[in-house]
Amino acid sequence: MLGLPEEAAAAALKRLADDHGVVLHPHRPEIWAIHPFSLAPTGFWVRSGDRAWWGNCGWCSLGVAALVDGDVTISTSFWAEGRPVDLHIRSGRMVEGQYLIHFPIPMRQCWDNVIYSCSNMLVFEDEAAVDAWCRRHRMPKGDTQPLSRFWDFARDWYGKHLDPEWKKWTSAEAGALFRRHGLGGDTWEIPASSGRF
Repeated sequence: MLGLPEEAAAAALKRLADDHGVVLHPHRPEIWAIHPFSLAPTGFWVRSGDRAWWGNCGWCSLGVAALVDGDVTISTSFWAEGRPVDLHIRSGRMVEGQYLIHFPIPMRQCWDNVIYSCSNMLVFEDEAAVDAWCRRHRMPKGDTQPLSRFWDFARDWYGKHLDPEWKKWTSAEAGALFRRHGLGGDTWEIPASSGRF
């Protein structure tokens, strides 16, 4: 499509992946995810009108919603095992803002295996459900954020991704954005010198 030899296209995709612009399949130069979108099925289905997309996780699904001009419904299930739930954004407001997103993987480790990290950013009814899930799966309890607060953050994080002039956040910029939205503690600490986030 671009008129490039296959090897040149593969090398360009590898450079994008190294800069965290895309996630490639482990054994071939094919795009797996372009955050906030997943090109493979996930437990987060984001709909607006007659359009729909897969989000990688709770965070990414809110990011997809931030890029959509209109009302959005995110279909998922509590903690990827519980009952199905629809999350609604209406007129720019998160309706089910009392529910939580849990972040068990510290941000500084997310890109070690970003698909695994995303697969664990799940929606929960309350802190008791997070605690029970962590015990059952022997996962560390990380930070939890109410959807209402995280919706505001996701709009700031992903809101300009469609702007042709937008550049991927540096780690320093990402850290500043975390702090601006009150995201603190060990989960949200990242070295400022660790490249693009």
